[in-house]
Amino acid sequence: MAESVTRATSHDGESNTSASGAMSAALLDGLRVIEVSSFVAAPLGGMTLAQLGAEVIRVDPLGGGPDIERWPVADSGTSLYWTGLNKGKRSVTVDFRSAEGQQQIIDLITEPGAGRGILLTNAVGRPFLDDVVLRARRPDLIHLQIRGRHDGGPAVDYTVNAATGFPIVTGPQGHTDPVNHVLPAWDIACGLYAALGITAAERRRGRTGEGGFLSVALHDVALAMAGNLGFLAEAEVNKVTRERVGNHLYGSFARDFTCRDGERVMVVALTRRHWRDLVAATGTAAPVEALEAGLGVDFTRETDRFTHREVLAALFARWFGEHTIDEVTAALTGTAVLWERYRSFADVVTDVRSNPMMTTIAQPGVGEYLAPGSPLCVDGQPIPAVPAPELGEHTQEILAPAAEGEVA
Repeated sequence: MAESVTRATSHDGESNTSASGAMSAALLDGLRVIEVSSFVAAPLGGMTLAQLGAEVIRVDPLGGGPDIERWPVADSGTSLYWTGLNKGKRSVTVDFRSAEGQQQIIDLITEPGAGRGILLTNAVGRPFLDDVVLRARRPDLIHLQIRGRHDGGPAVDYTVNAATGFPIVTGPQGHTDPVNHVLPAWDIACGLYAALGITAAERRRGRTGEGGFLSVALHDVALAMAGNLGFLAEAEVNKVTRERVGNHLYGSFARDFTCRDGERVMVVALTRRHWRDLVAATGTAAPVEALEAGLGVDFTRETDRFTHREVLAALFARWFGEHTIDEVTAALTGTAVLWERYRSFADVVTDVRSNPMMTTIAQPGVGEYLAPGSPLCVDGQPIPAVPAPELGEHTQEILAPAAEGEVA
């Protein structure tokens, strides 16, 4: 099992991590980010920065924000969702409605010092967080605002997904209703854009002394990827209305198959090498060659594999259906074929215990469980997970010194 990690954050924001030889990368040591956020994108952006060594202070209203009790929750009522997205941060709670509380937040955001004066937020419509108000206090402020839409209108991942066409091409062939994906892909990408934007802005500020106001809209992230992947150009230039292809891979060959013992696998053959190894491993060279000759095609070409995907899938389905998962594993291991057995989350928990990214943490309100650190490795070393704070845990520690005129 992964080693347990403890992390203590000192009063000045420096952090120490120990884990039987594992050291925190601390690439962003000395950076302090104030995060006023909720839900996925902004908390993920803040956690990404925290995992790289920044001191991230999440500021919530008294009693917590709208995501404090979001499912899934532990038996104690503690949100596994909230703790999962706030690992390694410090937590402050403030009365957002009072003038005193608003001033405390402004002071935190604009306090002097190198590496400070950075705000990450998805809060909109709060006058005390307006860029003009904050920049009047600190001209070199770095302010990154996550929005739903570029014009400031509200949106969440599910509505953005609906607006950008993806649910219409997701799901099984012949299905007529839209299918939203359970993965909040645009939240994830938006949060990572936010972290990148802040580090880029800090790099510029270090060179020029100039801050900046940055914004990234959830809808724009999805729209950009629809364009980057060619979906929009295909509709505009080729006049193509893309149809659902289920678990096939658009433009190439991939499918899910059921083994003799009921286990299911996903198989992908993108390149010629993938394809040749799949044919060889399944012993289907003769029928594949016969199909090529009869159809006048070359299945080493992705286009031909996709065009005739149904007949190819039926051919391979027979082979998989005659073999157990252990036999399939033996046949495909060591080949170039891209494949994986379908697993539930419960299966994954058992499988990933040897992954160095995973750390056993003691989370207040939850107990001990496996949690991921950063997917990044630095100099070959993983960045271990650090428990999330309890709501408001650092309020007195951070705000009291500031009230006394000291630097927190």
